[in-house]
Amino acid sequence: MPENQQDPRDSFEERLTTALRDTGDGFTADRAALVAGGQSRGRRARLRRRAGVLGGVAGIALVGVGGALLLPGGDGSVEEARTPAAAPAPSATPRPVPSYSGDDLLKELKGLLPDGRFSGEGARGTGPGLPPNAHLVYDDGDGPAAIGIGFDRVEPGSPEVRELTRCPDETLVAYDACSTSRLPDGSLLMLYQGYEYPDRRVDTKWWSAQLVTARGQHITLSEWNAAAEKDAPVSREDPPLTPAQLTEVVTAGVWRDVVDAIPENPKGLATASVDEAPPAVSGERIGALLTRLLPEDVEVVTEGGQEEEYAYAVVDDGEGRSLVQINVQPGMTDGLYGSAETLDDGTLVSTEQMPGEKGGAGVVMWTVDTLRPAPASLRVVVSAFNSGAQDRPATREAPALTLAELREIALSPEWDTLAAG
Repeated sequence: MPENQQDPRDSFEERLTTALRDTGDGFTADRAALVAGGQSRGRRARLRRRAGVLGGVAGIALVGVGGALLLPGGDGSVEEARTPAAAPAPSATPRPVPSYSGDDLLKELKGLLPDGRFSGEGARGTGPGLPPNAHLVYDDGDGPAAIGIGFDRVEPGSPEVRELTRCPDETLVAYDACSTSRLPDGSLLMLYQGYEYPDRRVDTKWWSAQLVTARGQHITLSEWNAAAEKDAPVSREDPPLTPAQLTEVVTAGVWRDVVDAIPENPKGLATASVDEAPPAVSGERIGALLTRLLPEDVEVVTEGGQEEEYAYAVVDDGEGRSLVQINVQPGMTDGLYGSAETLDDGTLVSTEQMPGEKGGAGVVMWTVDTLRPAPASLRVVVSAFNSGAQDRPATREAPALTLAELREIALSPEWDTLAAG
């Protein structure tokens, strides 16, 4: 949803993906900082009008040192394990946390990589401001490759942790391999092998490792089989580091010290509080209601979504598969983008028909965007596509749902009841 006037077509997953990948065009310093996962604290826009990549629910919740560690059971259930916190000695002096300059980060990164040549280096240390990061071009003799690493803190046990460490839904994005594992120390590690462009219009491969510790230390390591993530020719068949090597580099103990050295938020600085925002709506409940509101002449082929605020269904009315997705968020006070109709009760409604933006040949997207008036300020956005996935070719001439049917779904009073709990 729009916050700070972001483009409503930029989905949360896509912005997350950009944050992980945009060591960007020549690796300029500011864009490289996005590798650190510079996600804002508190409530965040999660519109998925361009169904995203790399985000989701990990199936594991981390609740701080000394808290409960929720582990997924073999049957998909959640088991709880307790990890006792070691109480510091009464007279113990806190260990001073060192700071790290950009040069320090580059030195550590290069020391962890196999022998090779380095160029295109840049980094930001742990001082105030944007999160620390380091990036370089590495050549082991088989061709230059961009590598970037970034650092951030996330709230243990938050949806963000689960979104960062769950493999993307294959209905929404195609990739070669992805796995999530729990390390002996309770950290979550996701290894991803995919492509810079999910539709593979360019064969630039993007491989990454996401590590989130039980304390919320977040390290992201990314690599490409080109000297830059975009606008550089493919220089080798695969990125240089294997998944095992990605794991070795991203789990190095020094990186946790780097995260610890990131300055805390200065006292008195106003920040948005999660507690101040309305509670998020369960993605599972959204999906169930979406399925119930679909026209009777469509069959649900598959369905899924996120832990909160987003769900999708792939439907077929006998003429081919069609992706339908929905985002439901209360407390959204910004207006809609572009022209909007105002209903008698103050609800804003806008519609849009546009080409799909994930590169699938012939894909179109039809959207109805609605915003209820305060105090609920509930935003419901429903989109349908003429394909079962945005990054794959169209399977039909038009989406399975008409704009009128999308409008009826978006304006259903059942969303108000669902959001109210």
